[in-house]
Amino acid sequence: MNASQMVVAHEVHKYYGGFHALKGVSLQVAAGEVTCIVGPSGSGKSTFLRCINQLEKTDGGAIWLGGDLLGYRRKGDELRELSDADIARQRLASGMVFQRFNLFGHMTALQNIMEGPVVVQKRKRAEVRVEAEALLERVGLAGKANAYPSELSGGQQQRVAIARALAMKPKLMLFDEPTSALDPELVGEVLAVMKNLAQSGMTMIVVTHELGFAREVSNRVVFMDQGQIIEAGTPAEVLSTPQHPRTREFIAAILA
Repeated sequence: MNASQMVVAHEVHKYYGGFHALKGVSLQVAAGEVTCIVGPSGSGKSTFLRCINQLEKTDGGAIWLGGDLLGYRRKGDELRELSDADIARQRLASGMVFQRFNLFGHMTALQNIMEGPVVVQKRKRAEVRVEAEALLERVGLAGKANAYPSELSGGQQQRVAIARALAMKPKLMLFDEPTSALDPELVGEVLAVMKNLAQSGMTMIVVTHELGFAREVSNRVVFMDQGQIIEAGTPAEVLSTPQHPRTREFIAAILA
């Protein structure tokens, strides 16, 4: 495996009962690259992210993150499943931001960000607090440290969720349609934080319907439909001059 590749997915399959959600998905994402995945609802985009984050178990193929095979270890010629504890450790290498913010309602913004590093990583509270305050400033919420989720707008809550994921110092950030639950006027503030994160060199895989963001920020755009990657290339190639009829149809519908 090429050491410059942060994520390598090879022939990944996922079934839900008789439904074949992922049909042999292969993708490589280089360190420092931003890849945007677009496609219609039900095309397997979110399922693929959840497989990378090991929230879903794959039914075929393999995924490597930072050179580590996810979910398994090789023993001789055999692959043995990792324990739940080992999978939880592997999961720390990727941070995931969901459509819904999933913040702890009884904790302030600062406490939400500090929880993972203190409880999971067993780091010193004073050190984590300094980093959490810096992360709040980074996402434009320095004045909201003591605010509870119910006191924040949807866009602010999502920015806290991004800071919370970053607090665990992941190698990879996964975004699953992070603006789809927001009122339209709040979308821009979240995309601005993500753009800043991309410019800092963070490796990112973003499932999104925001084609303007994909065009401006991503190195590569992947179009998925019915559990398969139909087309992939630069933003100009996929969004401006798509080759596949299904990609053209999808983009025309979004821009209509």
